Amino acid sequence: MSDLILRMDNISKHFSGVKALDGVSIDVKRGEVHAVCGENGAGKSTLMKVLSGVYPHGSFDGTIEFEGDAVEFRSINDSEALGIVIIHQELALSPYLSVAENIFLGNELATRGRIDWNKTNREAQLLLARVGLDENPATKVFELGVGKQQLVEIAKALSKRVKLLILDEPTAALNDEDSAHLLDLIDHLRGQGITCIIISHKLKEIRRIADTVTVIRDGKTIETLNAHSGDATEARIIRAMVGRDLNNLFPPREPNIGDEIFRVENWSVHHPVDTARVVVDDVSFSVRAGEIVGFAGLMGAGRTELAMSIFGRSYGTNISGTAYKNGQVVHLNSVDQAIRNGLAYATEDRKRYGLNLIGNIAVNVSAAALARLARFGVIDRHREYKVADSYLHKMNIKASSVSAVTGKLSGGNQQKVVLSKWIFAGPDVLILDEPTRGIDVGAKYEIYGIINELAAQGKAVIVISSELPEVIGLSDRIYTISEGRITGEVAREQATQESLMHLMTAGRN
Repeated sequence: MSDLILRMDNISKHFSGVKALDGVSIDVKRGEVHAVCGENGAGKSTLMKVLSGVYPHGSFDGTIEFEGDAVEFRSINDSEALGIVIIHQELALSPYLSVAENIFLGNELATRGRIDWNKTNREAQLLLARVGLDENPATKVFELGVGKQQLVEIAKALSKRVKLLILDEPTAALNDEDSAHLLDLIDHLRGQGITCIIISHKLKEIRRIADTVTVIRDGKTIETLNAHSGDATEARIIRAMVGRDLNNLFPPREPNIGDEIFRVENWSVHHPVDTARVVVDDVSFSVRAGEIVGFAGLMGAGRTELAMSIFGRSYGTNISGTAYKNGQVVHLNSVDQAIRNGLAYATEDRKRYGLNLIGNIAVNVSAAALARLARFGVIDRHREYKVADSYLHKMNIKASSVSAVTGKLSGGNQQKVVLSKWIFAGPDVLILDEPTRGIDVGAKYEIYGIINELAAQGKAVIVISSELPEVIGLSDRIYTISEGRITGEVAREQATQESLMHLMTAGRN
């Protein structure tokens, strides 16, 4: 039997005259974990959609061989019939169906046209055990966290006798614990002889789990590396991804910090449903003009809840405390009031809360400041277009025009649209919640440059991030938060990942 399970040779794919893939070739060995890396828009997901039949044979050039045989997939059903299963970054589960129903959806265990529910639940329980998920198969999917939903997707793949499992950014929305569990599961599947292709921006995870790394840039294969050799360094992978060395992952910056702009004192927030539960507990902090202040904490520490509650009471109940802007008390009782008082909040979930994905770039850029474009209550669409076009060029948003649909942009370009929206609103204080989540290393560098420029303009910038190197690399000061309380305030010069983690894991006294 051949050592190769998959060979994709000279794959090219065009969209409306744009070459998304340009002669990409990739060989995948049987039983390995093969990582595919590249910047957003490099062509990784397009290549996997070609492989899985989402883009059918005839819509691209090149050849595919699976287990030594030439294959021509006309649909995703054709690839799944041979044991190729793809799990997309946006999970394809039905939230109001049970775990068991989702696992066997489209592949029902039926006798004479009637579903055998006892067998369905029994088989689902066995599959859940294989992925290490101790849940009742009758549980509705919406009751599970994202990490557990990802495991349900893998259980669903296993139900299809998967031979080649493709995971597109599997840990992008997971916390550290769930990410570690998922990587352990991938390692376990490798031990069972299942081949995995993993698309990820997280280079540390890739170097931990992958046997082979293929880098794609601008729709072309750049190089394939043995992940266990000394050549597959993080610096080399980054250089192949972005076409240049990033010796310093953060742009240079000389802080020019002025007077205090924004301060919060004794801020407390209760859970919106369990109103007796305190989520943010007596938090006080400040941020000055030209300063970047980081907030570091583990998932569930209360960082996002704090930010949303400040931004127009978008989260929580029984909110108490005082906010000051330029030394004066400000009332932030609604999102509109927060915006009028010079605050902006870029959410961690840009797809759900930050953007109108079916709207174009122009509509999204203007969304937070329509009054600035209105005359007698009517939006000046020509002016809206011109404003958005200026941000398209200023922010280096990769799109044909501001008429492009935002949902079709890469993650990095979507994030630039979010930032453009809030910059156009003219805030003095910007709260950026996970500003580079799900974004490749090259786009991160650009986002960091934008954040630095905002600080250079005298804005007060608050950055919430789960990546400690990012918090340290960007911030002038860092607050740590644990169990809803501030547990430390550290200057950039004294900040290390170890010292921050110690403060982030500090419980209540």
